[in-house]
Amino acid sequence: MAYSAEERRLLAMPDEAYMDDEQRAFFRRRLLDERGIIEARLQEVRESIAHHERGGDELDQAASEEEIRLSLRQADRETRLLRNIEAALRRLDEGEYGFCEETGLPIGLARLMFRPTARLCVEAKARQEQREHHYHKARGDTR
Repeated sequence: MAYSAEERRLLAMPDEAYMDDEQRAFFRRRLLDERGIIEARLQEVRESIAHHERGGDELDQAASEEEIRLSLRQADRETRLLRNIEAALRRLDEGEYGFCEETGLPIGLARLMFRPTARLCVEAKARQEQREHHYHKARGDTR
């Protein structure tokens, strides 16, 4: 991953500066920018679905329904991401952003730059995924 000059500067800051005013402001801007992009994409999906042509032969209708289904799946994913962004902004306001919800340890700037909505440090996320894997395996899921 190539970092911007601002990101490299933040990454070079001493550990004591973790989640200081400058870093919190950086992530707030990043989250707000991402929220704006997602809201615009959701609006495009809504408009696309609202103006979708109905009619034609059965093949056209099937293709149209599949396109709507894919749009709805995209909208669902982006709606979930929007909720995660809102939750991250709340954590920023409450002074909890950047710290693992499970361990209380810093998540780390590099991880947050890659995934600004991260709630868990790498180790806690790995444990969560391991638990999910065992759960699905025990249930016989083939994910």
